[in-house]
Amino acid sequence: MELAHSLLLNEDALAQITEAKRPVFIFEWLRFLDKVLVAANKVDVKEKQKKLVEQLTGLISSAPGPPTRKLLAKNLATLYSIGDTFTVFQTLDKCNDIIKSKDDTPAYLPTKLAAVACVGAFYEKMGRMLGSSFPDTINNLLKALKSAESQGRGEILLSLQKVLSGLGGAAASCHRDIYKNARSLLTDRSMAVRCAVAKCLLELQNEAVFMWTTELENVATLCFKALEGSNYGVRVAVSKLLGTVMATALMPKQAAVMRQNVKRATLEEVLELMATGFLRGGSGFLKSGGEMLKGGASVSREVRVGVTQAYVVFVTTLGGQWLERNFATFLSHVLDLVSHPRATQTHVEAVYSRRCVSFMLRATLGGLLGEKAQIAAGKEICQAISKQMRAVEAVVNDTSGENKAGAADVSASQHVMVCALKELGSLVQSLSATASPLIQEPSIGLLETVTSVLLHPSMAARLAAAWCLRCVAVALPYQLTPLLDRCAERINNLKSSPEAVSGYSFAMAALLGGVHQCPLGIPHSKGKVSAEDLLRTAAQNSRLSLQRTQAGWLLLGALMTLGPSLVRYHLPKMLLLWRNVFPRSQKELEAEKARGDSFTWQVTLEGRAGALCAMRSFVAHCPELLTEDVIRRLMTPIECAMTMMSHVPAIIKVHGAHLKASAAMVRLRLYDILALLPPKTYEGSFNALLRELVAEFTLTDNSANTTTSLLRSLCHYDDSVLMGSWLQETDHKSIEDQVSQSHPCGALEHDPSSIYLRVPVGEAIPGPLPLGVSVIDASVALFGVVFPHVSFKHRLQMLDHFAECIKQAKGVRQQAVQLNIFTAVLSALKGLAENKSTLGPEEVRKSALALVMGALDNPNPILRCAAGEALGRMAQVVGEATFIARMAQYSFDKLKSARDVVSRTGHSLALGCLHRYVGGIGSGQHLKTSVSILLALAQDGSSHEVQTWALHSLALIVDSSGPMYRGYVEPTLSLVLTLLLTVPPSHTEVHQCLGRCLGALITTVGPELQGNGATISTIRSSCLVGCAIMQDHSDSLVQAAAISCLQQLHMFAPRHVNLSSLVPCLCVHLCSSHLLLRRAAVACLRQLAQREAAEVCEYAMSLAKRAGDSKDNLNITETGLEGVLFGMLDRETDRKLCSDIHDTLGHMLSSLAVEKLSHWLKLCKDVLAATTDEEDSEKKDEMDDDIMFTALGEENKTKPSVAPRWVTRVFAADCLCRIILLCENADKTHFDLAAARDLLVLHLSDLIRMAFMAATDHSNQLRMAGLQALEDIIKKFASVPEPEFPGHVILEQYQANVGAALRPAFSPDTPSDITAKACQVCSTWIGSGVVSDLNDLRRVHNLLLSSLDKVQAGKGSSSQLYSESATTMEKLAVLKAWAEVRMKTLLTPDDEDDLGTDVLPPDSLITLVQPELPSLSRLWLAMLQDYALLTLPAEFSSQLPPDGGAFYTPETIDTARLHYRNSWAPVLHAVALWLSSTGFGGAEESEEPPAPSRAPGLPQGVSATTKTFEELVKDRMHLMLGNETLLAVELLNVLHRLLLTRDPPAVQLQVTAVVQETIRAALDHLRQQRTSQGQEVEGGEKDSQSTLGEGGDTGELLPGKSLVFAAMELLVFILVRHLPQLNTRVKESPSHVPLRPQRLPEESARLVANTVSILAELPSLCSPAGSMTILPTVLFLITGVLRETAVKTGDNSVPLPVSAALQGIKTIITSPLARVESTQTQWTGLVRSSLASVLEYSQPDMDEVSMLTAITLFLLSASNEIVGVTVLQKGCMDRFRNGLNSSDPWVQARCYQLLLSVFQHSSRALSTPYIHALAPLMVEKLKAVECSRPGTAAELQAVQEGIRVLENLVGMGEEQNRVQLLALLVPTLISYLLDENAISSAPQVSKGLHDFALQNLMRIGPLYPAAFKTVIGAAPELKTRLESAIRANQASSKAKAAARQAQPAVQAAPTIKLKTSFF
Repeated sequence: MELAHSLLLNEDALAQITEAKRPVFIFEWLRFLDKVLVAANKVDVKEKQKKLVEQLTGLISSAPGPPTRKLLAKNLATLYSIGDTFTVFQTLDKCNDIIKSKDDTPAYLPTKLAAVACVGAFYEKMGRMLGSSFPDTINNLLKALKSAESQGRGEILLSLQKVLSGLGGAAASCHRDIYKNARSLLTDRSMAVRCAVAKCLLELQNEAVFMWTTELENVATLCFKALEGSNYGVRVAVSKLLGTVMATALMPKQAAVMRQNVKRATLEEVLELMATGFLRGGSGFLKSGGEMLKGGASVSREVRVGVTQAYVVFVTTLGGQWLERNFATFLSHVLDLVSHPRATQTHVEAVYSRRCVSFMLRATLGGLLGEKAQIAAGKEICQAISKQMRAVEAVVNDTSGENKAGAADVSASQHVMVCALKELGSLVQSLSATASPLIQEPSIGLLETVTSVLLHPSMAARLAAAWCLRCVAVALPYQLTPLLDRCAERINNLKSSPEAVSGYSFAMAALLGGVHQCPLGIPHSKGKVSAEDLLRTAAQNSRLSLQRTQAGWLLLGALMTLGPSLVRYHLPKMLLLWRNVFPRSQKELEAEKARGDSFTWQVTLEGRAGALCAMRSFVAHCPELLTEDVIRRLMTPIECAMTMMSHVPAIIKVHGAHLKASAAMVRLRLYDILALLPPKTYEGSFNALLRELVAEFTLTDNSANTTTSLLRSLCHYDDSVLMGSWLQETDHKSIEDQVSQSHPCGALEHDPSSIYLRVPVGEAIPGPLPLGVSVIDASVALFGVVFPHVSFKHRLQMLDHFAECIKQAKGVRQQAVQLNIFTAVLSALKGLAENKSTLGPEEVRKSALALVMGALDNPNPILRCAAGEALGRMAQVVGEATFIARMAQYSFDKLKSARDVVSRTGHSLALGCLHRYVGGIGSGQHLKTSVSILLALAQDGSSHEVQTWALHSLALIVDSSGPMYRGYVEPTLSLVLTLLLTVPPSHTEVHQCLGRCLGALITTVGPELQGNGATISTIRSSCLVGCAIMQDHSDSLVQAAAISCLQQLHMFAPRHVNLSSLVPCLCVHLCSSHLLLRRAAVACLRQLAQREAAEVCEYAMSLAKRAGDSKDNLNITETGLEGVLFGMLDRETDRKLCSDIHDTLGHMLSSLAVEKLSHWLKLCKDVLAATTDEEDSEKKDEMDDDIMFTALGEENKTKPSVAPRWVTRVFAADCLCRIILLCENADKTHFDLAAARDLLVLHLSDLIRMAFMAATDHSNQLRMAGLQALEDIIKKFASVPEPEFPGHVILEQYQANVGAALRPAFSPDTPSDITAKACQVCSTWIGSGVVSDLNDLRRVHNLLLSSLDKVQAGKGSSSQLYSESATTMEKLAVLKAWAEVRMKTLLTPDDEDDLGTDVLPPDSLITLVQPELPSLSRLWLAMLQDYALLTLPAEFSSQLPPDGGAFYTPETIDTARLHYRNSWAPVLHAVALWLSSTGFGGAEESEEPPAPSRAPGLPQGVSATTKTFEELVKDRMHLMLGNETLLAVELLNVLHRLLLTRDPPAVQLQVTAVVQETIRAALDHLRQQRTSQGQEVEGGEKDSQSTLGEGGDTGELLPGKSLVFAAMELLVFILVRHLPQLNTRVKESPSHVPLRPQRLPEESARLVANTVSILAELPSLCSPAGSMTILPTVLFLITGVLRETAVKTGDNSVPLPVSAALQGIKTIITSPLARVESTQTQWTGLVRSSLASVLEYSQPDMDEVSMLTAITLFLLSASNEIVGVTVLQKGCMDRFRNGLNSSDPWVQARCYQLLLSVFQHSSRALSTPYIHALAPLMVEKLKAVECSRPGTAAELQAVQEGIRVLENLVGMGEEQNRVQLLALLVPTLISYLLDENAISSAPQVSKGLHDFALQNLMRIGPLYPAAFKTVIGAAPELKTRLESAIRANQASSKAKAAARQAQPAVQAAPTIKLKTSFF
């Protein structure tokens, strides 16, 4: 392949490869040339042009395939347009000669076609440059057209289209000829040719004026004829031609009109022409008048669908503004279509015409108009409805009967009503809450108009009105409750009108069915509908009994959709009603057969059908209530209904056939409910039931040939290419699926119960099928459910019976019976597979196999598909290798011998299905044979159908075989390429299947595709060539397949997919008119954007730059691909597509939003600030005349069609929140104004503005999103300072915006969920600290106040619109918001330091909350009480209060729980704050709390004021802290669990705080006990106290009962988690590597410190014996913490855990336990061991200071008897000695300080040994200073501390030893003095030492005068040094001296202070 990449064709390489590979090589070269010519240097091209032209023209005659000829023509044309054009005419002549050639052999055809393609390409590229040569060319082509076969005709027409497009108006002379020759081909038998003609004529009408003037009618008639017998492609092409021509006739293109003086058609004429097609089809005007009058055959569906699409093209071409201006005309026209008798000759046709008209309205109104224009259109529709209704009322009220024609009008009006109401409903539903102006404006009176239709004589119209009301209620949920009330009231008032009973009950049922789409629900009381009265009164008045019966059951069925929480209350009554509808016993059944007339039987049957329908609704919507007992009670009426079924035929015989429909309805309802119940429940009735079912779908008693509609859905979705059902996936789905399917289409009136059921996904409105079809569908479905549970004997009987039925039937009936039977068998096999059961023994299999194999040769393709599917499913269910082998072998033999298309297609699919269901492993041994047979069939060029089926099966095999297929990849791939290069493009199905194969092959090779081996490279380049061929195909489905193949390739080998060509291609497809292609393009973009979003956006932008030159109407503007995707969201309705667009934008946002912030914010802002339509019209008036002319036709293309719709705006608001979050995660400077880049903070005003726009919109969803964005903005920016005004924050300037955005959310008519969200934002704003002035906060504060009043109003005060749980949600949100504000008042001022000085002091926030606290606290406590009850486990549900709690009702318990769960935590916090601030109950002194909730903790009769604070606390908290320690233990256990499950350090810190409080409370309690006991036994011995506390006398602590044990468990857990080294087991494990002690992170350090301090308090909770139990552990842990955390720090600070450990040691050693005699020896041992441990731990690399401090603590706190043991003493001295000898001056200084405290110890016994041992060393060290004077402040400090110790020793010494001691001190000090000459030059520290020594000497002298003299006198040199120093000192200025005299006093205090003083 690489060899093909050269400018000239590499002929040597071509010669060397095999014949088969040459076409691929040539194609690859042409592909390369196509890319390189455009980019190459012109000079190079001109040099080689001659040779290139030779090579390319040579290829023309080498019989190239379709893709090759297309590329070849393109390259030749490009070459001439870039290089010299000298030889272009020669080449043109050459091509014309080939076209003229008389050679008609098939072998010469490709050469001819290539020449035709080249001619087209030349003219398209160079157009008028080719001068006057065009008439010859055109004539030549037209001549060839006459004699060509279909492929040639298609190619010639495409070429003509290109010639026309290249020449434009220049070719006017030939226009007529082309038109004449082409038009006859519009009815060609080849569909591809019809499409080509339509495209050619579409090009022609751009310039040929006659087509839309004089020839207009003929063009229309031609189009109608072309639509007859057409396929989808033709319909799309022809409707585009028809619609465009009509639009041009109405608004001609300016340029063409200027040339010729033409008469423009009027709108009426144009619409009249189109209507002819809709109503009369192709026969239109050409038949004689007589036949028209007779009203001949009805119009074929193809024509009607085509014309319908043409209407849509017509309106779309004219554009949205045209539609706005002419909507009234258009509406009345399309509604007239559906009221015309020719459109509604039969019911089926009427339903179909309605569907077409609805499609026209939806496609134009829904897509082209913006929201404002849609509201205006809604008005028009309302007027049309009321006009119709007035006419109907006139006829109905006309009693004289003069108006004979009226009756026909009424029946016609029903169809108009259905279309208008359906569109109105869809309109309102798509507008959602933005439709409120339409509903609220009284002049429109929408609701009145729609409700008036509920009284229409026709049921279809009444149902449509009910559906419309349901749409209104779903769009505007606040209408739901009033509408229900209104209907209930009307039913009561108009009880005597049958229409009113029926219409209003439909409306109520529809509204109840819509409740599930309204999250806020309806009040519970509205569920009690008046259905029972209707059923009760049905018998009173025979005129109404039928309607009342139907209405009553319909309402009960609708009620069931409200779900179990509501139905639970009505269930007993319902069960009773159901039981009473049916006879109780066999005897009653027999008796009733004899009674009654035809009317009572009709009412009875309708009643029973209704009851069964309500049952089905119950089973479907309340599965939780289906207990064994309920099912048993349901089965009684159901079994009775089954028995009754067998009697019905006899009753129909007696009373007439009109009962058949009612009987069928009973059967339908029965089958429906049985399919939902477990089959085990009705096992006993299987035989009778199966007889009924089989009779039903084998049409035994049914003369009509009705077929089931389920077959398609039971076949595999992938087979759609064989069945054509991919039409379901087009934009025209709703009208197209009717053309391709045999059964009639659905309508509401076929089954009124569908009005309350859930609408299937993707449907706009329920469309139940006609009763006859529904019954068969239900029987087939139930057969599938029952079959797996039937005995093998019965299975065999049924299968044999099926074969017999098929044999008996003939002709059309046989087809119908066979289809039904097949669907049932498939349904049964599917059921077996789902139940994992087998088919049965050999004879059952044989019978089934015979049935299936017979159908593989059926001429009906759908039956063949079904048979293949059944075969696969059978193989799956039987699952035996021999059986599968037999089936495969049968098909092999058949395929080898059979020559006919039918059996070859059927059996090749059979092979594919076998593999699909058994998988690669199960069918591995047949793989080789299957593949070889299918590859052979795929090459059968004589039948494209065989190729299609074979390739489809091959794709199935590749898919299911997985890696086992790897060996066949190369041959399959080369076949796929060969076919892609040779099969004519008109056989799109073959190409689609090739695409499927290619995709499956890519998946099979998978990640291997990344490799670089020779074979892999070949495979990869073959795949890429295949994709390229398909991308260039004209059919959208093939292009979609190409895209998904490239997507697969990109997944496995991303480097080899060229994005620079793929992305622009995808962008072009985004505007495709084909849904599947748009879907594929977006799905691919979604995958690309995940990895390479930036590249994707860049390539898309490059396309936008290129698009300027070309004619593609691409909408990529400066907003890039993102803008296009946002625009698509407004147009697209397909769910899958929209969700992919959301994902794609999401991926782009994640990767690009932070870098391109302004761009993305602008995008969101443009969407949110959707401009209204008025501005555009103003711009239009300012236009220039010149622009006017050119712009008229194109105006609608340039500007985006509509302002963004609300759904898109909601998405944009969500994007905004994501951008804020992304910026926060990416870089915190986004919130810092000082750093000026493209940062989020610079766009703050835009952010606020966007949030404000969204929060104040009509649409509720958008309001929610806006409030969410506002909350995010406040949270993220609350603390950002305003650099220009220090002390202020940046958000302050937006106070007004925030207030204004919040205010509307608190208006009374706002839905609860929005108010709840707004409360949240309020509390965030108030608590954010942004606003420093209370008056400014008042605005927002008042909003919260108003909602608080609402909460206090209590239950049931206001008129309720939504369910009680919505009220619960709103009230709890208010309480939560207040609680959060209350919590914010607690922020300590130091949290706010960084905001500067002017910040609102937190205590002033409390003034906002204070006045409300009394009422708030009550509400809070009531809420917590509710929550406590709601969290009880289910088994206590009987104990809940029957009428609910303070804020919830019993019916809404389940939903209420959620709301409580979201808000209890802040409320609890706030209550705790309130309790602690009011001293537990000060607030309730004055007022008695009102009834709804007594404050739970207060004893009821006692007035609170009489109690002391302690008693109050005891009252409230006696459970926690009283004698009942179990609760405290439980609390600690819960906290322990919390630690195990929650990681955040903040949580753990909170836990330790709670534990600390709990322990302190227990300690207080214990002290109280001790004091009270102490008072009682003052006289006696004190020892009785010793048993108080945990552990008693024995010292035993019981797990589960002991508080201390629980606390220890929890604390040890924390310690071991943060310091795993403490765990001795870890150390003993062989894998343990000893860790060096290390510095803990700050949060861990705080946690460990807290834990240690709690540990130290635990012993005091125990009795002495108890404390001895825990002390070893406690001491072990504390000394362990010391060991692990005492690490040297850089700044010599003491880590938190260390100071806590030291404090703990002190607490324990100084505790009163030391004085308890009973435990003395144990205590001594413990303290000694601890000290020994500390000594052992103090290694040199530890922080010596901390260790020394610990040792000192032991020495000072414990008595000498304990620590004075020789061993310990020696150890301590060693540690001090090390400290003194330390090289670190800081350690020395601390060591001196600590020694000082030891030396000064009151017990001389303890201190003396230390003085003796360590003083000499000290003196020695201090002496040595003379030689090495200190160089740093730290060293100086060490010396000073040492001297201080010496001075103190001097002071402690006896008088007689004074002289010796001074003799040590004074000379040392004097040796520190500098001589007077050195002073000036000495360094600062040295001077300091000098000064220090001098002052000390001057202070000591006066203290011990005698001794001092003696010492000084003994050494004269000392004296002189001292004197000279004093002199020098006095000589310095007096001022300094004065200053210096004050100094010694200051210096006396030690300069180092520990953070915590331990002594």
